[in-house]
Amino acid sequence: VIMGSSGSGKSTLLRHMLGLRHPSSGTVRVLGQDLAILDKQALYALRRQIGVAFQRGSLSLIENVELPLREHTTLDDNTIGIMSRMKLEMTNLSGFENLMPSELSGGMLKRAGLARAVVMDPKLLFFDEPSAGLDPITSAELDESILALRNALRMTIVVVTHELDSAFKIADRISVIGDGTVLLTGSADEIRDSTDAHVNSLLTRTPRKDSTDPRKYLDRLTNWTEL
Repeated sequence: VIMGSSGSGKSTLLRHMLGLRHPSSGTVRVLGQDLAILDKQALYALRRQIGVAFQRGSLSLIENVELPLREHTTLDDNTIGIMSRMKLEMTNLSGFENLMPSELSGGMLKRAGLARAVVMDPKLLFFDEPSAGLDPITSAELDESILALRNALRMTIVVVTHELDSAFKIADRISVIGDGTVLLTGSADEIRDSTDAHVNSLLTRTPRKDSTDPRKYLDRLTNWTEL
């Protein structure tokens, strides 16, 4: 799990791990490969081993889940249907195959995105803010789905979240991000026991104190036209 406050760099880090952005320094290695030196074809091949969960679509539920298999494999229709329905079953969406996105609840949309992301049995799955906008019960059910998929498919799952309950429930390891820097990486217990002030303020929901220099603040107000 990658966690941190809003604006700390969680989603930016995720975009780098997907190869959508390149770092200004250092390297990003995914499944043993340096993303910065991969050509277009090699990056495409790598991404076929990666699933990314998202929510919306314009097709029915089963058509959305089937789409990656139709785009990236030569499997026959019967096999595609079976594989897709297996993933819907694993995410508790069996029986809703023909519903459109507008007919699904928030929790169902999240699980639909999860089913589509894993339909090709990727080695690595990315999930950005899975619990956002969900009530506590639905959020807990989604956490259980994530754990079930991890155990059944034996894949690595990278979850970006600021939901503490969810993070501590599903994570084997947690990285805490603050101001674009990895502050700490460790087990859930190591994160809980951290003495880092930023980590503690995140865990205890303590507001950050404003340390703005009054003179600099005044300069910003009086010289805004020069910015």
